[in-house]
Amino acid sequence: MLILPLVAPLLGPSAALAAGDAASSALVLHVDGAISPAMSDYVVHGLEAASRQNDELVILEMDTPGGLDSSMRSIIKAILASPVPVVAYVAPSGSRAASAGTYILYASHIAAMAPATNLGAATPVELAGGSSSTPVKPETAEQRKILNDALAYVRGLALQRGRNAQWAEQAVRNAASLTAEEALQQHVIDLMAANLPDLLAKLNGRSVTTAAGTVTLHTSGIVVREFERGPRVKFLEVITDPTVAYLLLLIGIFGLMFEGYNPGGVLPGVVGAIALLLALYAFHVLPVNFTGLALIILGIILFVTETFVHAYGTLSIGGLAAFVFGSIILMDTNVPGFQVSRGLIGGISVAAALIIAGTVWLTLQTHRRPVVSGAEELLNSSGSAISDFSPIGDGSVRVHGELWNAHSSRPLRAGDSIKVVRREGLKLIVEPLEQTTHKET
Repeated sequence: MLILPLVAPLLGPSAALAAGDAASSALVLHVDGAISPAMSDYVVHGLEAASRQNDELVILEMDTPGGLDSSMRSIIKAILASPVPVVAYVAPSGSRAASAGTYILYASHIAAMAPATNLGAATPVELAGGSSSTPVKPETAEQRKILNDALAYVRGLALQRGRNAQWAEQAVRNAASLTAEEALQQHVIDLMAANLPDLLAKLNGRSVTTAAGTVTLHTSGIVVREFERGPRVKFLEVITDPTVAYLLLLIGIFGLMFEGYNPGGVLPGVVGAIALLLALYAFHVLPVNFTGLALIILGIILFVTETFVHAYGTLSIGGLAAFVFGSIILMDTNVPGFQVSRGLIGGISVAAALIIAGTVWLTLQTHRRPVVSGAEELLNSSGSAISDFSPIGDGSVRVHGELWNAHSSRPLRAGDSIKVVRREGLKLIVEPLEQTTHKET
């Protein structure tokens, strides 16, 4: 058995895995960035993998500004149900566990922080706005419900883990924050550790209560493994970015429109359908305001309608207004990082406005031009008589290189210049050009 760890790499993955089972292991998950649907998926799957592989513990190495409430609660549910002890570790130095990160820290079996880190500012974003020293004062019944729900939630987590529930309430009500040293003094966290080896050394021998019962940690000589983000999580991180989801929506709608204008093009329709489905999936997991989504779709419909109904830009202007307002309110949250880029909205809106202005200008220019085809184009046109109209009556004339039957109420000779007065069916009513000129003079 002592030889197995040495020869396992030569025997293949299965033997290597069997050799690794001899030593206990800790699984490290990097919770860096906003708490998003993709991050929730990553953490939940990491905890499931740790349970399957009988890991000694899971370490959530955290550096987060907060995130979505729904994603945070999914992570906390997984932590509370985990049979494997979960250690929330705010590290490296300079990191933070703000807002949703504070709740996750309180939910973990062991809370630890590195020096020069901080946590707190856990006020729900719907209520935030005052300074950290100013208590939140909910003004509506909905705001009171949000605040009371957050207070009860964090207080319940604090009581379950035996941590400072009073400060937890201050973090929610007053957006209070603490440094690592202050958090340790106020019994908000369990320990401080300079780095991962220091953390593992301080965890050795500690007992925690998990969903599977009381567990004593044995971290001396433990093998540390990192749980990498798989292709699924990386893909989710991309498409659940609100700006990417917004672009996918536009690509999807315009792709299907181009396919409708050019049936059989195939590529625009295929790309549009795929992009639209991806956008709808992203919107399913993101906090989307469906009124905003409806306004965006209405705006695009008005743009399209303008091409069939000449409203001199009225429909396009209305469509642009609906598109801009819909884009701004599309995301139903004020959480930083979960809003569509204002720069992107502005750029697309300016481009659309320029296209509308150009279209209206071209339309007006077209209406001001003289008619160059059809019956109206012949009026006041000049030509020459091909035959005599004597004394008065019918004859033939040439206008714009075409031969026409004509009628004149005045005598005309072959070669005289004529002017078209009007058209009656396939016959032109003409008169001598000299006399017309004389009259006008």
